[in-house]
Amino acid sequence: MNIKSNENTGFIASGYLMPFLLVTTLFFMWGIPNNLNGVLIKQFMKSFELTVFKAGLIQSAFYLGYFLLAVPAAKLMQKYSYKVGIVSGLLLYGFGCLLFWPAAILGTYGFFLFALFIIASGLAFLETGANPFIALLGNKNSSERRLNFSQAFNPIGSVVGVLLGTVFIFSGVEPDESKISALKAAGEYDAFLQHETLRVVKPYLVLAVFAVLWAVLIIRTKFPVFKEEEKDLEKDDGHFTDLFKIPHFVKGVIAQFFYVGAQVGTWSYFIMYVQDYTGEAEKMAGYLLTGTLIAFGIGRFSATWIMRFVTPSKLMGIFSIVNVILVSISMIAPGWIGMWALFFTSFFMSLMYPTIFAMSIKGLGPNTKIGGSVLVMAMIGGAILTPAMGLIAQETDSMAMAMIIPLVAYVYIFYYSWFGSKPETASRAA
Repeated sequence: MNIKSNENTGFIASGYLMPFLLVTTLFFMWGIPNNLNGVLIKQFMKSFELTVFKAGLIQSAFYLGYFLLAVPAAKLMQKYSYKVGIVSGLLLYGFGCLLFWPAAILGTYGFFLFALFIIASGLAFLETGANPFIALLGNKNSSERRLNFSQAFNPIGSVVGVLLGTVFIFSGVEPDESKISALKAAGEYDAFLQHETLRVVKPYLVLAVFAVLWAVLIIRTKFPVFKEEEKDLEKDDGHFTDLFKIPHFVKGVIAQFFYVGAQVGTWSYFIMYVQDYTGEAEKMAGYLLTGTLIAFGIGRFSATWIMRFVTPSKLMGIFSIVNVILVSISMIAPGWIGMWALFFTSFFMSLMYPTIFAMSIKGLGPNTKIGGSVLVMAMIGGAILTPAMGLIAQETDSMAMAMIIPLVAYVYIFYYSWFGSKPETASRAA
């Protein structure tokens, strides 16, 4: 059955509840590895004896996969369908997770970075397909609400990911210099590091199995074909440059770059911020990270409901100003006050990714897939801004100072919300 998204009057296109549910579950599935990275940074600093900057390269390898594979993913879906792209992404995701096993046995940090790159390459397919698929699968006037609803399951995956890491990866053993010296003297230090490295394997093997099973379910389910997809087949590949003539789209890409950098950077270093300024152990810091992700999930569901009464752009503008204030507090008053301020930024950042995405792809028509891929490419912000935060923290010896990057990000998102995404800007471009 062929459908055109702007002809659908319901919240979900009639007869396609099952594809909606299967694709919505993908938001949960990619939230797990995304937020296991924060645990991996802390774990690999211990097991591979890395600096903060080198550990931040975990996010660089991860989001480089998004950047490099987003456009190929869009091209594949242009030629075939959303379904083919999503299944391909799940298989890549599962393969990357399986690579954690040989990487742990070899004990090579570079191999882990390669495995993370493969996982992210699969997720690039999933996000390039799932976000516009959900946005198109119903009335265009409810696209932001529909995408916020589906994206609300992403933080549930985030919480599961951090819990998996805290419980199954963190051993709770944090040897100080004297303990390390004693282990080395006894010839047990290398065995300790290997044991800490092997702890990462089991959660990723479980994810690999789940990804393959979900691919099989999607293969066996009937998916809609949008009329926009048929138009794509009739046109050449010249859409990419045309997108950058649309001001609201270009500004949306920049906003997404800053948002992902702020989100990934904040969560990647949250555990270290907690330990540096409150003195809590790694497991307690991990549970606090879980808590901030729960706040993120509550924020997503709340925003979906509030958008029934407040326009998405205005709501995002209000939330971004609140985050400017909260991040400023985390910088000025590091400690328990700063920690709680940083904790609650997750609630107010929650609506930003899906809202920026939905507002940016409006009016793109047959260019929707390639536009979605560019927005996924903008996730390179996580690869660039996260190690930049690590470098600032390393050079200033202050994790609080590193929060200047999320602060700048939220200032720009406020500008985009109130000015860059104005409907008249989009209509002039059209």
